[in-house]
Amino acid sequence: MRFYLKYDLRAPGFGPPAEELYQACIEQCAWAEQHGFTGVRFHEHHASEDGYLPSPIVMGGVVAGATTKLAIRFSVIVLPVHEPLRIAEDLAVLDIASRGRVELVVGAGYVPYEFTMFGRDVGDRVALIERNVRILRAAWTGEEFDIDGRPARIRPRPYRGRSIPIALGGSSVRAARQAARIADGFDPVPRRFLDAYLRECAAFGKDPGWYPGPGHELRLLHVATDPDAAWARIRRYAAHENEAYTRLGASAGSGFRPTPDPDQLRASGAYRIVTPKECVELLRGLGPDADVQLHPLVGGLDPEVAWESLHLFYAEVMPQLAEENEA
Repeated sequence: MRFYLKYDLRAPGFGPPAEELYQACIEQCAWAEQHGFTGVRFHEHHASEDGYLPSPIVMGGVVAGATTKLAIRFSVIVLPVHEPLRIAEDLAVLDIASRGRVELVVGAGYVPYEFTMFGRDVGDRVALIERNVRILRAAWTGEEFDIDGRPARIRPRPYRGRSIPIALGGSSVRAARQAARIADGFDPVPRRFLDAYLRECAAFGKDPGWYPGPGHELRLLHVATDPDAAWARIRRYAAHENEAYTRLGASAGSGFRPTPDPDQLRASGAYRIVTPKECVELLRGLGPDADVQLHPLVGGLDPEVAWESLHLFYAEVMPQLAEENEA
């Protein structure tokens, strides 16, 4: 069982300021490394009213400097809106500085405004991601290659000359099939699209590489001695997150369903507020291959509330699971 933190660093106007949330993220990542966590995951969106993290590679570099072992996963980089040579250089430098801790998931994106902002056409996103993945792979060989008729060469190469594996994120059968063709792994949301990916890899005779274990799709797992009281403090932030994703999805003609009553979010099971005992039972049911992701600053949540959950998770949940694994 692997434990991760994940952050999008939203800072809505009704919550703590961005500088407080960013500092809490850095401190929580350093704490997580010392307490048995595997890695941290950073998301990406642009021009969000609440300041959703637009520069995950920069934030990943800060966290890499505050840690020594924690895996730094970018999941996902919206690759079609970026200049791929710049991404290749930035990730190569970070991979060297972090001694090979970069993990990369790229996505085609879906928000039209983001594409317009960067001078791209959202209708080209599938072709663009295939093009840019090819460029990343060519760039990390360290050899000269051609890009749109221009010579290009990226140095230095990533840590110890490796080519950083590239997983593809996605929410459709099309994305699963594309991942099987061009990627080294697949990060589906929801996880049900994993089956299509594995079937396609089998058809190609290809090793499926990395994909998430059970539990990866939980939007929030928060541990509290009094879940009802904790939810009263969290519900506004959870509702904000859900509403913001709903707006993004609506702009692309799909996405999250609106939930007018925040308490329905909790009832849906996407936001799990549980006691330590309930958390142990939940995670035990996921099996030893689970990828458990905690989202401590969900929706810009007060770091004090987040820390309470993290400390309780470490003190009363992780030891129980560790004892069972050793047995």
